[in-house]
Amino acid sequence: MAYTLTSKVGELLKDPKAVEVLEKYVPGVTKNPMIGLAKTMTLKALLGMPQAKQYGITEEMVVKVLGEINTKK
Repeated sequence: MAYTLTSKVGELLKDPKAVEVLEKYVPGVTKNPMIGLAKTMTLKALLGMPQAKQYGITEEMVVKVLGEINTKK
């Protein structure tokens, strides 16, 4: 099953190939202690958080990363 904006962060973190791609674009993100708080959130919900905007994370960027992850599946 392909990952989408409605996929939960925790689902991605369980997939070694997804973790590899995430680390490529945001080094250290999967080891960040705060990531635990986001595991039950969808990517779409995460994009709505002020912290995402603060770090310049956009929906377009997430869709691009998801595309790369989905090609590795």
